[in-house]
Amino acid sequence: MKKFLFRLYLILMKFVASFSKINSKSIVILNGAGRSGSNGYLFAKYMKKNHSDYEVTVVEPWPSSHLSFSIWRKIGQAEFIMTTHQPFKIHSQQINIQFWHGVPLKRMGIMANNTERKADLRNVKLWQKNADIVCSSSDLYETMMSACCAIETSKYQKVGFPRIDVLKKPVITKKQLLHDLFKQVDDQAQIGIYMPTFRYELEDGQIIKQIKAGNFLVLPDFDIEELNQELKKQHRYLLIKLHPYEQQLVGNFTSQYSQIAFLNDDYLFKYECDLYELLGATSFLITDFSSIYFDYLALDRPIIFITNFLSQYQKKRGLLIGPYPEVVPGPCVKSQKELVAVLAARDDYQAKRHYWYNLTNQVQNISACEAIFKLMNKD
Repeated sequence: MKKFLFRLYLILMKFVASFSKINSKSIVILNGAGRSGSNGYLFAKYMKKNHSDYEVTVVEPWPSSHLSFSIWRKIGQAEFIMTTHQPFKIHSQQINIQFWHGVPLKRMGIMANNTERKADLRNVKLWQKNADIVCSSSDLYETMMSACCAIETSKYQKVGFPRIDVLKKPVITKKQLLHDLFKQVDDQAQIGIYMPTFRYELEDGQIIKQIKAGNFLVLPDFDIEELNQELKKQHRYLLIKLHPYEQQLVGNFTSQYSQIAFLNDDYLFKYECDLYELLGATSFLITDFSSIYFDYLALDRPIIFITNFLSQYQKKRGLLIGPYPEVVPGPCVKSQKELVAVLAARDDYQAKRHYWYNLTNQVQNISACEAIFKLMNKD
């Protein structure tokens, strides 16, 4: 019922906004990605710094039923509407540039196991009607996106993604991260980050219960004191960045341990930065089925995959590539014992990382933001 009412709300507000006259050099970015690798937020920062003659409005959170009429007028007036999730625009004359928010790894849309056909077909129509330009990084990206959303090939433009532009240029140093989040000084420090996917959709109450109890890795042999000691031996520090929806459910965590800290959104907002603007200060990534690992390949640093919910996730939603343990460019672990062992082991996955990086990113030596700006001004 809520979804139906929200669709009615959108129809009404689109009608109201349709009376606005389009202004050239006006951009609205509908940002549904928060500060977790938001192409929209990062492109807005680029535009405000390099092309101040454009009026750029970032609307967040999006979608929302609490936007003011003045914001809806700006959406109706924009020459370009840029989206991080479903494509959207008011007038047919407006140009929608679809950034999306990650290389698809999990099945979605018409490919997913847990969606309704009626909603999937409605989504396909939205892409066909509203998406004018779909930013892309590779043929593989286009194949996976089209498999899920039936996007026509003519819509794709290989211009890359703004979030990749900032990966190698961290705005917060490793030294500052150690000081701010761990209260430590360590010349040998290696900071890793753990970023899980959207585990709530598994509809397993025990998972969220364990997270709330402090078992953020949701491993059967989890022992935070032991993990902290093992990390300390290796001069490793672990940042925990929960999925935004999980963070809403459990709230902001704090840690009393020397080697473990939680990266909450308030830290990112404090420094007016996106998560990707500090990833370059990290030395390794731990994830499960989050597509962040495709982006992290640009840093060519070790990636570890926690797969104790693999079969459950494949059954509930499904993955677009597999068999998962064979194709991912890093070791897979199912317990804390295995995780600790892998952290101490030699990295033997560089060649596999390079293979997947070249496969998923065919525009490695360009600025995505500059390429997108040129595309906007192409006659």
